[in-house]
Amino acid sequence: MNRSKKPGAVGLYEPSYEHDACGIALVAKLRGEATHAVVEKALDALENLEHRGAEGADPSTGDGAGILLQIPDTFFRAVAGVELPAPGMYGVGMCYLPTDAGRRTEVEALIEETIAAEGQRVLGWREVPVDERYVGTTAGAAAPTIRQVLVGAANQIADQDAFERKLYVIRRVIERSAGRDLAVPSFSSRTIVYKGMLTAPQLPHYFPDLRDPRLTSRLALVHSRFSTNTFPSWELAHPYRMIAHNGEVNTLRGNINWMRARESQLASELFGEDIEKVVPVVTDANSDSGTFDNVLELLVLGGRSLPHAVMMMVPEAYRTRQDLPEDVRGFYDFHSCLMEPWDGPAAVVFTDGTLAGAVLDRNGLRPGRWAETKDGYVMLGSETGMLPLAPEEVVRLGRLAPGKLFLVDLEAGRIVDDAEVKEQVATSQPYG
Repeated sequence: MNRSKKPGAVGLYEPSYEHDACGIALVAKLRGEATHAVVEKALDALENLEHRGAEGADPSTGDGAGILLQIPDTFFRAVAGVELPAPGMYGVGMCYLPTDAGRRTEVEALIEETIAAEGQRVLGWREVPVDERYVGTTAGAAAPTIRQVLVGAANQIADQDAFERKLYVIRRVIERSAGRDLAVPSFSSRTIVYKGMLTAPQLPHYFPDLRDPRLTSRLALVHSRFSTNTFPSWELAHPYRMIAHNGEVNTLRGNINWMRARESQLASELFGEDIEKVVPVVTDANSDSGTFDNVLELLVLGGRSLPHAVMMMVPEAYRTRQDLPEDVRGFYDFHSCLMEPWDGPAAVVFTDGTLAGAVLDRNGLRPGRWAETKDGYVMLGSETGMLPLAPEEVVRLGRLAPGKLFLVDLEAGRIVDDAEVKEQVATSQPYG
């Protein structure tokens, strides 16, 4: 992959200061089947967040735009070219590969060998169609070859959660071995990411898949990137594997140092000996958002619920609060021994493929507005006006508040109140 445009530490540039201030949105459908309308609404919201992204001297090259959605099973059964197992028992790896044919063959062989070594099956490869008319000159020169690897779960895999953990281990082994010749935006049986060094309007045209009516989902995260005083690149566009992020993590150096200090003590009944294959959890080449995502996915795959992990990483300002239940206060006190706050200003939208939501860090310096409509859609984003909504369509609306969780449970088909989520998580163990 051509990464010559992004140097290491040189002059006044320091890669560890990679930050961004961007536009984010979440669209979810509370009831019914997955639909392409969710994808269309998310892409409309993304285009209306174009002003929150940035361009370089080449105005057709964006800092980054992308979308995360559920694996569209109908779509992949139609285009994969191979027979697929039941939904949840196959995964799709989105691979950004070198453009040099020889090196690409080596990396693909490494991917296949690793999948086999970890006891899973390579079902096949799919070339991701792209339309090069919708990419800037600078971005096009750095564009990777994009292919999807389809992976089948081994017979001994107990359930989808176990398969997700194995896919995570495979990805980490591949990333460590391939180095900077490979980027893997997503590798999951639940979700998939399409992203790149694009402007918001370019995204659905560069990736024709996104306009295919068979590409359906009940949720989507979108992101328009403004890389603050740093270099854009294909792999640093958002969403990442679980989040999209607006803002900066200003405690990043401390957060990284503490994670590295604890890596030697990592243990997990669910991962077992595989835990040694996933370290280091965070890498130097990542941005603040990517690092946050790395830690969040480890916490969730290690057995915590998504709200639990988010509460660990982005706690509210609780120490002087007299209105918090004692169970919630106990949760925060207990976890302060395990994880330091990842402080912003930052707003984060997140999903594990079933739950989706957003959180504003305790400083509260990033905007977030949400609305629920009568036809069962939930929209949340950096501002109002992302999608046109007539007042009579709106059931209720609100805003993100500092330290508060906004959570959509697709299985239950409802928005779960912040207090209910936190009480449920905090009373699951006697943390106090």
